[in-house]
Amino acid sequence: MYREAELAHCRVSMVAALGFLVQENFHPIFPEVGGPAARQLDIVLQNENGQAIMATLLFGVMLTELTRARIGWMDPDEEMQSLRPEYTPGDLGFDPLGMAPKDEAGMLSMKNKELNNGRLAMIALAGICAQEVITNSELLGSA
Repeated sequence: MYREAELAHCRVSMVAALGFLVQENFHPIFPEVGGPAARQLDIVLQNENGQAIMATLLFGVMLTELTRARIGWMDPDEEMQSLRPEYTPGDLGFDPLGMAPKDEAGMLSMKNKELNNGRLAMIALAGICAQEVITNSELLGSA
């Protein structure tokens, strides 16, 4: 269960770290919003359009989490808070381009790389948020 939780947080952190870099320089939906990405959500949620988009985003996250729970977790009626015996943590069966290694050694190597990069992303994201909140300036300066 710990590996499943860590992989979920790693994947979110990798996307979030990329999101911080992109969001500060490219945000066509809310072009009037600027400044540090750590503070942009506060500004976006101040109007109805922002609230509607965030509600839609939250609904999408809910659907993906329900799907992940159905794939990897036991039904609560059978057993509480346990993974399915045949489930490998993080393996949601999503490989549309067929890029996953076919051999066991290659797959183990790729899983370890994902975990290490995810751990780095979690640390980096904490640093990014801290820097932006403390300095009240954008990560890479004004682009």
